[in-house]
Amino acid sequence: MIPTEDHDASAPLLDGRYRLEQAIGQGGMSVVYRGVDESLHRPVAIKLFHAGIVDIARQEAELGVLASLEHHNLVSLLDAGVVTGQDGTRQRYIVMSLVVGQDLEERLAVGPLASRHIAEIGYDMAEALDYIHSHSVVHRDIKPSNILLVDYGNGSDRARARLTDFGIALAAGVERLTADGVTTGTAAYLSPEQARGGEVGPPSDVYSLGLVLLQCFTRRREFPGSLVESAVARLSRDPVVPEPLPEHWKHLLRAMTAQDPAARPLGAELVTMLRDVVIAETATADHVVEPTDEAATVPTRHDTDRPATLDTLPDESLQRTTAMAARLFDAPIALVEVLDEDREWSQSYIAEGVDESARSISFRNGFAPVPVPVVIPDGSAHPEMRNSPLVTGPLGIRFYVSVPLVKHDGAPIGTLAVLDTRPRQATEDDLANLRDLAALAVSQLEIRQESLRTTSDSLPVPRVVGDHTA
Repeated sequence: MIPTEDHDASAPLLDGRYRLEQAIGQGGMSVVYRGVDESLHRPVAIKLFHAGIVDIARQEAELGVLASLEHHNLVSLLDAGVVTGQDGTRQRYIVMSLVVGQDLEERLAVGPLASRHIAEIGYDMAEALDYIHSHSVVHRDIKPSNILLVDYGNGSDRARARLTDFGIALAAGVERLTADGVTTGTAAYLSPEQARGGEVGPPSDVYSLGLVLLQCFTRRREFPGSLVESAVARLSRDPVVPEPLPEHWKHLLRAMTAQDPAARPLGAELVTMLRDVVIAETATADHVVEPTDEAATVPTRHDTDRPATLDTLPDESLQRTTAMAARLFDAPIALVEVLDEDREWSQSYIAEGVDESARSISFRNGFAPVPVPVVIPDGSAHPEMRNSPLVTGPLGIRFYVSVPLVKHDGAPIGTLAVLDTRPRQATEDDLANLRDLAALAVSQLEIRQESLRTTSDSLPVPRVVGDHTA
């Protein structure tokens, strides 16, 4: 949200009272405008829902619930109404307080936050969640862009935060403010139970807030990617909490992002935990965890320091692996990606005539290897995949199967996947064959690593610092 300037009297007037100025936010269901309440002469934020996107009658009960919420860490709902256009279409609008300042996503794009400020933001959000949950309201879309950092203009060093956008909130006894079939929540911040399509309650908001606080330190999404990639990742592993963080942060973040909803702190317990972290941070130095850059942190050797075959043979092996996997399933797409000890590997098989967008399919950017086989017979009927661009886009993917690439010590280091435009099943024999292909590829990778260790005694490993080797 941004501060209000002198308003334009020629700007359109909504419902005879609210002067619409420039758009300051937009989503699939609505546009948010900065505006002026002409009756009270105060700046406001006005959310105007797209005509026909929701049944207006369904919104009345929930708007009543949201209007009853009043808390210093929430963006207040001031008014709501319905306007009828010249063509007879009706549109719902809601009027909210205009918050001066940045949202958390914008702030993280600028640079790292002091750990004390992260704690203060977390404490404010814990209080907000405690309040709405006690009123039987679940937000269901906690994410950085829905957390506004308030600038009161008084130079205060205390970070203040407000929670906004209850557009898909769920209140007891009323229908949610969404259109039928609209996926609720944002992929990167869904709780495991949201990803499964299960029952969603207060613990889901706590999990999402845990991911937000983790992102405040790492400045990257823990579970990025498409809906299906992000969902599968969080169902297969817990978020990675950086080791440099002090124990009070590690304990808090792991508790908030526990797979079991019953294990997450709620209500007053969460407020107390965040308050204790604020106290601890006030008395200690700030902690900043810089974004992970694999290329800048993994020791590397110059290509001239080792035989080219050490990279060529595994690369050829991965190429053959994808081609054989595609032939095994008579499928148009197969891909393999590996995060090895010193580098990433990526190979794909794309059949002739397949849309070029297939080349952009990737498990990278934080998508951890899934340690078990995954089979989706028909993506269009799968709750975690049916809204994915892989299914709804030009590729029209229906079938997905993957197995992990597993080292001899049991550690998963990559994923081998096959995709098809036809719905189908994968038998136990199919999975066994795919696992055998993955094992052959891993053998080449482990031989390479052993060769690198053998030559390391005679080849110095340069230390990488930023973009310069020393």
